[in-house]
Amino acid sequence: MSTTPPPQPPTPPVGQQPMSDSDARLWAMLGQLSGIILGFIGPLIVMLVFGPRNEFVKKESTEALNFQITVLIGYVVSFVLMLVVIGIFVFLVVWILSIVFCVIAAIKNNQGVAYRYPINIRFVK
Repeated sequence: MSTTPPPQPPTPPVGQQPMSDSDARLWAMLGQLSGIILGFIGPLIVMLVFGPRNEFVKKESTEALNFQITVLIGYVVSFVLMLVVIGIFVFLVVWILSIVFCVIAAIKNNQGVAYRYPINIRFVK
């Protein structure tokens, strides 16, 4: 007499679990703030890891990624202009504006409001 094992319950489907609104606001905010320390790498990680789980996080991290790429271009231009004295001032303006705009965007995202940077080249769609 052979014994068969009892049937196993079906395994849940593999895929991305949707996020709650509070988690989406948190990750959108962290995507904005990560640009201050990590440059474009922080928003890129948030976009790739958490973007597929929530449309708000995807849009806001894409916006943050585009802004950090724009800031990187500003830094490159300022370094080139450092051969002339004006590059130091351009660097300071880019640095201060990037921090201010990232903090404003993080506050807006934490409130659940989409933020569009006033100075942004949208490379990533």
